[in-house]
Amino acid sequence: MTALDVVAAVIDDGGRVLACRRAPGRAAEGRWEFPGGKIEPGEQPEAALAREFREELGVDVVVGRMLRTDVTEVDGRGIRLTCFAATLAGPRPVASTDHDRLEWVRPTELAALHWADPDLPMVHELAGAPGR
Repeated sequence: MTALDVVAAVIDDGGRVLACRRAPGRAAEGRWEFPGGKIEPGEQPEAALAREFREELGVDVVVGRMLRTDVTEVDGRGIRLTCFAATLAGPRPVASTDHDRLEWVRPTELAALHWADPDLPMVHELAGAPGR
């Protein structure tokens, strides 16, 4: 199975992590995810993540170390999600082109949200719960 390469950022700001809910009409609508997006052909993962933040959230981030990569099957297609630690290079985002809600959530509260399947391994790690 060929996997679609996607990147996401885990941004910790004051002990809370940014979670974004997919807007109606979008894939995985109503489910939460760490912000990010698809890697374009020839693009480095870190550059893709910085680009997605500028395009979707209108903010700049400094991409840090890679946290984990997991492949999850969604509707018969593999999604290879690589999560990076990142920090905001300016103010917090207030709106998104792909999401209808942006929330800053304590790691212990992450599991209470209805997450998109590819994000679950990172959620479990951050929340201290066993992954799958």
